[in-house]
Amino acid sequence: MEFLNNLLELCLEAAPWLVLGLVIGGLIKALIPTSLLQKHLSGNGAPSVIKAAFFGAPLPLCSCGVIPAALGLRRAGSSKSATVSFLVATPETGIDSVSVSYALLGPFMAIVRPIAAIVSAITAGLLVGKAEENESHMAASVATTSSAEASCCGSEKTEKVVAKASCCGGSEAVSKPVEKTASCCGSDEEASKPPKEIKSCCDSSNGSSNEIPMESHPDSFLHKAWDGVVYSFTDLFDKVLFWLAIGLVFAALVQTFVPVAFLAEWGSGLPAMLLMLVVGIPMYVCATASTPIAAGLLLAGVSPGTAMVFLMAGPATNISTLGVIGKELGRRSLIAYLSGVTIVALITGFLVDYLISAFNIDVQGQISHSHEMVPAVIAWASLLLLVGVVLKLKLGKNHPWKTQTS
Repeated sequence: MEFLNNLLELCLEAAPWLVLGLVIGGLIKALIPTSLLQKHLSGNGAPSVIKAAFFGAPLPLCSCGVIPAALGLRRAGSSKSATVSFLVATPETGIDSVSVSYALLGPFMAIVRPIAAIVSAITAGLLVGKAEENESHMAASVATTSSAEASCCGSEKTEKVVAKASCCGGSEAVSKPVEKTASCCGSDEEASKPPKEIKSCCDSSNGSSNEIPMESHPDSFLHKAWDGVVYSFTDLFDKVLFWLAIGLVFAALVQTFVPVAFLAEWGSGLPAMLLMLVVGIPMYVCATASTPIAAGLLLAGVSPGTAMVFLMAGPATNISTLGVIGKELGRRSLIAYLSGVTIVALITGFLVDYLISAFNIDVQGQISHSHEMVPAVIAWASLLLLVGVVLKLKLGKNHPWKTQTS
């Protein structure tokens, strides 16, 4: 009964802030155009890295959900450094996780957490940018060596490859001599042709039928806002639900059965923080779901700095993310990514413990104070709303109230 009471209390504490975070996060996702992100993340260097960190920090995406978004930015022209910065900042924090952090960890941790996430993202992005710069120098050297082989006056084999790569699959295009379509080293007559004669037929109005048509009219503000909220309470909430439940149960178990003195003796210092790294790096857990786990660690006596290490390492890394980074961005980028996350996590952990000790910050007292700010009626209403959403997600195969998200 004590375990169930603790679990219910934790759910009531987290529910209002989770609802608020889901609403705000959904609005941000729906109302910030993806084209705007792609425009500002395509450059190299510190500006694009910083922009990527601030763009990604408020977005409500988990550590696996951010992978396709980051790869989409990468394929749209984002640099490796900006992609990694976005990849770190987005899962480490978010509007939803900050609100839940305020409820379960107190205002001090809720403020420190997004700041640490942005610093971690910028550090990892700059390290990857340095690795990318070294790779660019090597690639430039290789490109210079092979420039003669890439000449348009190359061999017959090269010209044939170019001809086959044409999107103009008609019989007339195929029957033309290769020299007149692929080579710039033809006769004077060929050189005198206007540019329009050699333009690809893909530029014409009769292009590929696979092109995505432009929208005839933009969606209204209210429609986009509603789609964003629906997305948060369906797709996003469904993705984080399992680990959120695991975190709440874990926190309740720790609060019920683990003596405070047990982990308090071993819950601080470098060994404890390294243990959090070992546990958190391969683990799949989003920023929101990691919050009740960290709350359980705090209740068990682990220092706030040690809990912060877990909050940074757990959401930012997992086996899936590491595999994708290694495959898409390269081994050097993967090493730089891990180095940035782990170094900043350890520094932040020590800094948090130092600030709490130096300024006598009462984290437990702040948690209790944040709980008292939410009236019981709002807490119960929020919890019942979330329970209804869970039942709808798990028991109803079709959602008539769910609209098509953009």
